[in-house]
Amino acid sequence: MSDATHSQLHAIRGSFLDFVDDPFLIAESESVRYLADGLLVIENGKIKAFDHYETLRDQYADLDITTYSGNLILPGFIDLHVHYPQTEMIAAHGEQLLEWLNKYTFPTEAKFRDVEYARTIASFFLDELLRNGTTTALVLTTIFPHSVDVLFEEAQRRDMRLIAGQVLMTRNAPDFLLNDAKIAYEQNRELIRKWHHKDRLLYAITPRFAITSTNEELTLAGVLKAEFPDVYVHSHLSENLKEIEFTSALFPENKDYLEVYERFGLVSDRSIFAHGIHLSDSEFERLSNAGAAIAFCPTSNLFLGSGLFSLGKAKSIEQPVNVGFGTDVGAGTSFSLLQTMADAYKVIQLQGGQLSAFQAFYLATLGSARALSLDDKLGSFDGGKEADFIVLDLQATPLMALRNPTLTASLEDLASSAFALMMLGDDRAVKATYIKGNLAHEIKPSDS
Repeated sequence: MSDATHSQLHAIRGSFLDFVDDPFLIAESESVRYLADGLLVIENGKIKAFDHYETLRDQYADLDITTYSGNLILPGFIDLHVHYPQTEMIAAHGEQLLEWLNKYTFPTEAKFRDVEYARTIASFFLDELLRNGTTTALVLTTIFPHSVDVLFEEAQRRDMRLIAGQVLMTRNAPDFLLNDAKIAYEQNRELIRKWHHKDRLLYAITPRFAITSTNEELTLAGVLKAEFPDVYVHSHLSENLKEIEFTSALFPENKDYLEVYERFGLVSDRSIFAHGIHLSDSEFERLSNAGAAIAFCPTSNLFLGSGLFSLGKAKSIEQPVNVGFGTDVGAGTSFSLLQTMADAYKVIQLQGGQLSAFQAFYLATLGSARALSLDDKLGSFDGGKEADFIVLDLQATPLMALRNPTLTASLEDLASSAFALMMLGDDRAVKATYIKGNLAHEIKPSDS
């Protein structure tokens, strides 16, 4: 999109929900910001002003305003862990993690040798994110460098903020998905120089998980991280008991799974690890001290029978860990972060805990932005941030309309409406998605 597209000053009026702090650690009354009638002023793709409509009305009396009545406007959702090559194989039946990878995932990822196939799936994948209200994602690709290129090219064309990287694999996978560690190192250096900080794109060093990397490969991944300290590290951690057992056998010198990554310099405030279901107290503490993050992927964890993530332990006041939601498609069963929140609630219930609607929406927005060290750019409606946001329809289906007949100004009533939205909502509830203040997806009346 050209600069001219963004230069026009315009505004959105409606009911806005965002967060000024973490509702796991600070009272919801102090961490939730709700403007029942607010105005969001956008200039050059960024937020110029945000306040009650009455406060800003006279200052922007001549402004072109789009009004969304009866809807709830939030910052765009952020997906902390998703595999774009697995889009086609979502809902593949009947295995746990290691068997599922061999039976379904690896053969599907082999198709990405074909650059045009990769581009087709990348385009579909990004459109699906936007359709579900996801405006930023941390994405796994494949071992093929062009699978990174086409994803970034398609994201750049949509003006999306995206983080991705070439997947590192040198063992314990079919030969057609293995790369040489030194070749992968050089390919990653080239990809980082090409894409990191290009427009809204950022790079992640991406060992698939410890099982598929040799000491040499993880050493070189650590060298890359040292060479380019502001790139991300993105991998899996303690998802499945067999995986943990296999990791322990491959790295017997390490006391636990996390230490494998620590040993190679891959754990920092720009490290995001998916799952973390079977972590020890020591691992939680070290993740907290490092400022690293966990992507909580409840639909995937339930689908593969991996286990129940201890969100309460991760968000403890004593040793809080940065946490956000990951859909983890294709083990995850939906691109919708609303559906992901619904399953997260059930996972917490099964452990005798509770997850409030505000806590869930925080994790999908500002919480994930903090996990990515991007909260200066994303995650709330503070002035100067990038204007990625979504419009949610609380009455998207007949059942939702019965459950949420009106949207009120009371924070208590809003909590109830937001909870129903996360439990009953899906892509049909995403009325509109905006990228840098421009409409990127919209459900028209004829579509509903």
